[in-house]
Amino acid sequence: MQSSIPIPDGLNIRPAGQQDKGFLERLYNSTREDLRLLNAQPDFIEALVDMQFQAQQQDYGERFPNAMYFIIEKHTEAVGRATLNFNEVEIRIVDIAFLPEARGNGFGQAIIQSFQACAKQSALPLGLTVSNINQMAIRVYLKLGFQIDSKDQLHTYMSWYPQILSQIRT
Repeated sequence: MQSSIPIPDGLNIRPAGQQDKGFLERLYNSTREDLRLLNAQPDFIEALVDMQFQAQQQDYGERFPNAMYFIIEKHTEAVGRATLNFNEVEIRIVDIAFLPEARGNGFGQAIIQSFQACAKQSALPLGLTVSNINQMAIRVYLKLGFQIDSKDQLHTYMSWYPQILSQIRT
């Protein structure tokens, strides 16, 4: 049995393991430039980033008990992560992130399309939540056929429905 799911564009997705802890910490660190803007000592900021990483891991474990954690690779080099939660009513993209040097290359779009193919095979909608300030991601999701379900001050809630479910919903 193959332990990874092949993805278009030379990408690969595989289950995350203990050996990925350092990469996941480095990746999370690269997504928290907002904390580096704080007027504080560098050691304090690094400790804060580490605490936030630990809090995120704990939160995901509690809120998404059926989550699966994946590493996204480009030619066997880790470039991103994805967390998916599976239940009887939807597949939820909990989190997807890429290293700065891997962003803007279409990798996210290719990964999302592979998740759409899985959702279609499962006959389940694919849901996600995106920050309202991430307009580029929202545009990509809309381009890929996601619909806006609702918005609040901070987030946009979106879903993609396989064709069979789309026909039932209308």
